[in-house]
Amino acid sequence: MFTYYLSLGSNIGDRKSYLQQAIVCLQDRVGDLVQQSPYYHSQPWGYQSDNEYINNVIKIQSSLHPEQLLIITQVIEKDLGRTIKGVYADRTIDIDILLAFDSASQSLFIQSETLTIPHPKMFERPFVLVPLKHIYDESIDLSSIEEQINLSNICL
Repeated sequence: MFTYYLSLGSNIGDRKSYLQQAIVCLQDRVGDLVQQSPYYHSQPWGYQSDNEYINNVIKIQSSLHPEQLLIITQVIEKDLGRTIKGVYADRTIDIDILLAFDSASQSLFIQSETLTIPHPKMFERPFVLVPLKHIYDESIDLSSIEEQINLSNICL
């Protein structure tokens, strides 16, 4: 069993509805919702737009391996109308895998062509950190995770 922290965001259409639909899809296809942060409003990050985001972070438990979870999150994004991936642009839904833990509560560090966990930009984004801090397990040492991200960036 794995525990995941996922960041969700939407800035076009009925933003709260897209977030709620994504959570329902994640529960149906991925696993059990453990916790959900309050909504957080933010400006677009990395590009200009007049459309404000609504973000939140969820904690979910699943038997799926991280690569399987990535595939399912991408399918959910597409099902909910996301058309552009890999480019900073307005979107109906964005789902990012922030953190992953195994059944022994050990943090997973994955770096492949398609997936990097922990999310390499999570500590640069208040719209991720603020909702995450509402729900993360205090036994998680976020500073050591940030240090690992910084070290992996140096090694690239």
